[in-house]
Amino acid sequence: MRQEAAVVKRIEVKSNGVDDAYGLRKYGFGEFEMDSGSGTSRLFSLLASKDRDFLLSPSGSQVKIADLEGKIVGIYFSANWYQPCHKFTPVLANAYEQLKNSDPGFEIVFVSSDEDVNAFDDYRCSMPWLAVPFSDLDSKRALSRSFDVEGIPCLIILQPNNYKEDSIVVDGVDLIYRYGVQAYPFTQDRVEELLEKEKDKHENQTLRDLLTNHERDFLIGHKIPKQVPVASLIGKTIGLYFSARWCSPGVKFTPKLASIYQKINQESSLNGHHQDFEIVFVSSDHDQKSFDSYFRTMPWLALPYGDPSIKTLTKYFDIRGIPSLVILGPDGKTVTKQGRNLLNLYQENAYPFTEARVEFLERQADEAAKNLPKSEFHSGHSHRLTLVSEGNGGGPFICCDCDEQGSGWAYQCIECGYEVHPKCVRVVDNCP
Repeated sequence: MRQEAAVVKRIEVKSNGVDDAYGLRKYGFGEFEMDSGSGTSRLFSLLASKDRDFLLSPSGSQVKIADLEGKIVGIYFSANWYQPCHKFTPVLANAYEQLKNSDPGFEIVFVSSDEDVNAFDDYRCSMPWLAVPFSDLDSKRALSRSFDVEGIPCLIILQPNNYKEDSIVVDGVDLIYRYGVQAYPFTQDRVEELLEKEKDKHENQTLRDLLTNHERDFLIGHKIPKQVPVASLIGKTIGLYFSARWCSPGVKFTPKLASIYQKINQESSLNGHHQDFEIVFVSSDHDQKSFDSYFRTMPWLALPYGDPSIKTLTKYFDIRGIPSLVILGPDGKTVTKQGRNLLNLYQENAYPFTEARVEFLERQADEAAKNLPKSEFHSGHSHRLTLVSEGNGGGPFICCDCDEQGSGWAYQCIECGYEVHPKCVRVVDNCP
């Protein structure tokens, strides 16, 4: 049984009018044509080899690839050694089990990037779906090339052959994280519908909608009375601070955030205003004791530990990592999800975090950069560092000195990629 390698002829991204700020284009909907050279089906051309017409079931038995014809198939590129894969796999497994119970017309095929068969077998024990055999290296490489897979986890979703207009989704991981089983059957029409609902929800959100539920209309604070009505925050700029005691970057960032929080509100008081900026801690702690210990280091408010709104907000704002700071304006609408990055760049000057304010600070930084040395020696690095901007060799980065995000201007080592904020440079006269 000879089977030529499948070739992806076209993946054309299309958009039908949904505001791309809500992510339709990123999913890569488009036509997907195969040239198998033998007249066989697209799916068979992708998954079979010249010596194999089957996949492995969770029990190790052989399942004919032909049995997948007519189904929606997710091709899951993943590996046992990579933590983000371990984080996503149980999320995907939960969605898979729900879908299989309601619709047998869905299947997933695992394509492993593991380094040995023991790691493959161990990882596959957590997967209730099919797999390409570990030994078939050629097929796994061909699949990665076919879909131009550059990172894992990656979930490519293919519609049956009779779907012509939106037969491929290239970012199934994001779809599952954001919508779970609601995204099924993963067609462009369905995702457009979800994106429209999400857009409407964000455009009409209020502080009460975000921070209250049917059992609670308050937040907790440190002063007596400890229950603070959510209604008392309306009209203020609010930061939703997603963090946890077990998160080292969060523990490191919290004192900096507390200092900036106090400076912003002190400035408001000097200008004759009430406290215009408030922060609400949204905890990912594993137990009440950790929450209590961490919250004591914070001068702001919090959602109660274990409150159901925590999961709702995490999903609503698509929080993938912590610490994260989402900024809400006085009208309750989202100003930015990049609050942490803005504070690292501009400290208290970032307030009130609006687009106009950020544009002003960027222009100010560009002016200040004109007076910076074009290169420096930094005490934390052995090579000469060159001043770069986003338009001249730079871009978003993690500062190698303070471990925080950066963008705009940076001092960069051309030889090894080391980058630091200009404010973090500790100048030395000569390279050691």
